[in-house]
Amino acid sequence: MRDENLDWADVMACDDLKEEVITPVTVGDRALVLYRQGASIRAFDGKCPHKGAPMEQGVACKSRHGDVQLVCPWHKATFSAESGRLIEPPALDPLARYPVEILDGRILVGNAKMKADAPLPMREYETVAVVGAGAAAIAAAVTLREEGYAGRIVLIGPEEEAPYDRTALSKMTLASGDKDQAPPALREASWYERNRVELLRDRVVRLDMDERVLTLAAHEPIQADHVLLASGSRAKTLAIPGADLEGVHVLRSAADVHGIIAGLSENATAVVVGSGFIGMEAAAALRKRGVGVTVVSQSEMPFEKQLGREIGSEMRSLHESKGVAFIPDASVEAFRGEGQVSTVLLDDGSEIGASLVLVGVGAEPVLDYLGSYPRSENGGIDVDASMCVAPDIYAAGDIASVEHDGQRYRIEHWRQAQCQARIAARTMLGLPGGTQPTPWFWTQQYDRKLEYLGWPQPYESVVIEGALDRFDFTARFVREGKTLALATAGRPQEMGKAAVTFDDA
Repeated sequence: MRDENLDWADVMACDDLKEEVITPVTVGDRALVLYRQGASIRAFDGKCPHKGAPMEQGVACKSRHGDVQLVCPWHKATFSAESGRLIEPPALDPLARYPVEILDGRILVGNAKMKADAPLPMREYETVAVVGAGAAAIAAAVTLREEGYAGRIVLIGPEEEAPYDRTALSKMTLASGDKDQAPPALREASWYERNRVELLRDRVVRLDMDERVLTLAAHEPIQADHVLLASGSRAKTLAIPGADLEGVHVLRSAADVHGIIAGLSENATAVVVGSGFIGMEAAAALRKRGVGVTVVSQSEMPFEKQLGREIGSEMRSLHESKGVAFIPDASVEAFRGEGQVSTVLLDDGSEIGASLVLVGVGAEPVLDYLGSYPRSENGGIDVDASMCVAPDIYAAGDIASVEHDGQRYRIEHWRQAQCQARIAARTMLGLPGGTQPTPWFWTQQYDRKLEYLGWPQPYESVVIEGALDRFDFTARFVREGKTLALATAGRPQEMGKAAVTFDDA
């Protein structure tokens, strides 16, 4: 029965709404979307709660588990087409649902969001401690409260900034040129107080795995009922002469990017060491600010190992068309300068002038607090399918060594860290944790966006359909006739469907 206390908008004829298609409508000044499956019609917010992506440009598809999911076109957050419930990040909130009524063959939509039933509170007297305050930590805290956990949550991290979107550092924040601009916060400041989530700015120096006691550098030890290890990784540096000169930087934190911006003069020249995703995103951001950029790479093409020679060649051409100089098959021997870096010495004896150097040669897990606890061959710590390391101790994100198809992997992707943390949080509460989705990530360089879906397995060939030069293509990474991974550009709906349905088994 229609709620007479609501304002209702007549949005369209019922017969005009196509089945299983995300359809945009407007209620007042609010953009919404409708989704119809049989006799069921649902109305949802038209913008993804993560970054405001238009959901009408997304896709609806049936998952491997049989449910229908709505997929954000930008960052592949997924939501239940039945309730709007968040299924997979990077969004942290559900897709708001609005009431729908059918009257005389017309679809009416109410102007107020529907409220979800609050879960019954549980485990009021327990403590969950999280080592780290990044993507995985926030995802775990959100999930715990979402599922009704009423006990103490404390996030322990060394950075002064409140938890922020680290993926923005090498893109928006560096390109902005404002040394004081903070990267986007993962949650507004008031959220922590409303949800009773403590932020402790400190460093964990030791974890007693048996007793679940965390020893901190500046605060009293914390005894926890459950511990999530989400300490992330640190940027690798180069052990070469001059690595400690002023002007030699890595890019991993807000402090790093602010230091880079502060060191840029009007006629700055930068050398980027390494042609991975962080290095090439930073090169693009610096060029957008007018900085002269030279990339020194041990490989001939950027991303060649991950994406193949053809895509790597196109990415290199993109950067060169923007004025980036690319020196392939080269290594750096030393940084030189009197206190401040001024030149970069290469292994062939040549030198490049530079007022700034950015070293982007990968990252390593932060696990100092675990002492001699065994590491996996990939440098992480082994977890099971529920992200469990030991009784009541879990790990997620860059440090977690997960099993897939008989192999162990460390996935250094933002969305995967969040997915793993949600699994761990549910498992702590005795709930089904769920399964990890296929890893997905994206990179934005200039006005070009590239998306990748798959586990980092060796492949034999890359089959490309579409136009590489226009960044409108799908690439399939194949071994023994089986597609192991996908990369797309300019095809958000195709990748959105794959994010829900792809299976390399």
